[in-house]
Amino acid sequence: MTSREIRPVRYILIAVLLLAPTAGLLAVLVANGRLGAGLALAGLGAVGAVAGLVLRMLYQDSRVLADYLDRVAASDAPVPQPPVAAATAQSLLGAVARAHQDWMERIDAAERRAAGGDAVVEALHDPLILVDGQRRVALANSAARGLFGDRMLTRDLAVSLRNPLVLEAVDAVLAGGASRSVEFALPVPVERTLEARVKPFARPAAEGGDPDGTETAVLLTLHDITLLKRSEQMRADFVANASHELRTPLSTLLGFIETLRGPAKDDEEARERFLTIMHEQAGRMSRLVNDLLSLSRIELDEHTPPTGHAELAEIVRTVVATLELKAAARRMRIRLEGPDRLPIVLGDEDQLAQVVQNLIENAIKYGREQTDVTVTLAAVDMPAAAASVAGRRPGPTVSVAVTDRGEGIPRTHLPRLTERFYRVDPARSRALGGTGLGLAIVKHIVNRHRGRLTIDSEVGKGSTFTVHLPALPESARQPPPADRLGAA
Repeated sequence: MTSREIRPVRYILIAVLLLAPTAGLLAVLVANGRLGAGLALAGLGAVGAVAGLVLRMLYQDSRVLADYLDRVAASDAPVPQPPVAAATAQSLLGAVARAHQDWMERIDAAERRAAGGDAVVEALHDPLILVDGQRRVALANSAARGLFGDRMLTRDLAVSLRNPLVLEAVDAVLAGGASRSVEFALPVPVERTLEARVKPFARPAAEGGDPDGTETAVLLTLHDITLLKRSEQMRADFVANASHELRTPLSTLLGFIETLRGPAKDDEEARERFLTIMHEQAGRMSRLVNDLLSLSRIELDEHTPPTGHAELAEIVRTVVATLELKAAARRMRIRLEGPDRLPIVLGDEDQLAQVVQNLIENAIKYGREQTDVTVTLAAVDMPAAAASVAGRRPGPTVSVAVTDRGEGIPRTHLPRLTERFYRVDPARSRALGGTGLGLAIVKHIVNRHRGRLTIDSEVGKGSTFTVHLPALPESARQPPPADRLGAA
């Protein structure tokens, strides 16, 4: 009811209906001679005056009550109770005010609980997705949006998550099936293994939905089990690789030990020669075990991008300074070239130093004597086409390229260079102390940094290994040192 609906005509009709019985009674009394006409008119007027006064009070209180209810309906907060004359209306207004305040408090408490629930869902570390009966994404927390993009809401789940096993599980649960768990892999930007738990969920139905007010939906939670899977794979790989690669040096050591304890027991010249070989083989085993452990640690963290800030130019300068003596032993020189300023990258300084060190050491090992190893730093933009091919996002990058003047690598070997223990020339690699794991370590570190490794080589001229790393956004960059990189 609104104040515009309260019309005086209604109250006049009520007054007429109230006075009609009194008037009829007085008319009968006058007709029978029991009451005079004047006295009857006086009595009818008195009754009419009292009824009019009462109806007038009711009309005024009704207007006040209607106005108050209009303000209550239009307000989101408790409305002060207006002063009125009639005790009955006052009591009614008080009851309305108390009911309205209680209702507003309940609404406020419900909103706080809903906001708290939304905040908890939003803060969950694992991606959580709510899919409605038409397989559209009705809700996705920040972890899910970060994984699949902000545009996944209100769209079919298949637009964002294209794995057929997960979609089949969601369809089965929507059709009335029981909860399911599915393991699947996300290949980009770095391959990860996830476990999807699909559970039925009853949510309020939209307008025109089921009569009972609910509809079947699906609650999809994703759990990253990459670390668990890689730990299992790491143990298996370590046993297989160690048993394969350590067999030769161990056999060599055992053979020389038996010789020294037998025929060469008193041969001073043979003992010195054998001990030298044994020392080399022991050193090779030590390097192999260290590289295997390093590679295993890197693979465990590969799915988790680094959070620190690193200045690649400073890292490269430090590594070049430490390897100058090794280059000088082969009468080689390391040349460092680059611009005055380079953007900061998001990365782990120790791992990036290992990448640069492995590449420069390879260039020193496999380059010709009395040649230069050139290390070139640059800031470049990765075009969208190249980023799409590499499974990376386009944008500014910092690159470091290491070029040697060696024999070069035939093109047929390039795709396999980053495999574990893959060697173009196994005999030469072992003679130079290589373990066959250096480029594998480089590849996994670059993957963890969401970067890209490219290899260019020409037989007879040399090879260039280039690492591209994403640069920090302008807002997060710090000004690097102003000194210019020169030849080292």
